[in-house]
Amino acid sequence: QMQIVESGGGLVQPGGSLKLSCTARHSILNNYVMSWYREAGGSQRELVATIDVGGRATPTQIGEGRFTISRDKAKNMVWLQMDNLKVEDTAVYLCKAYHPMFQQAYWGLGTQVTVSS
Repeated sequence: QMQIVESGGGLVQPGGSLKLSCTARHSILNNYVMSWYREAGGSQRELVATIDVGGRATPTQIGEGRFTISRDKAKNMVWLQMDNLKVEDTAVYLCKAYHPMFQQAYWGLGTQVTVSS
């Protein structure tokens, strides 16, 4: 069973930056579409950005111009660079791996990002 592990969250001031990391234990992410979602307390889970198997990144309105998703297949890593963070970006950020052929999705437990002065 794939285990998705996120890291890199923390407390940051408005306008600051964080870089979140995502990897998988015991599995290779090369053939998975990778996405970052976020979940603020009591709110619906929102898609933040997606990167496909070929490395093409698709941001959403949430992070366009501020958040950048990237991956390195050799390192089995996916990142979310978040710049110019706002208070409303406070949420648990979750990484999802989705295999398009087998239609299987795996989620991590998330990493907390808190933006506050």
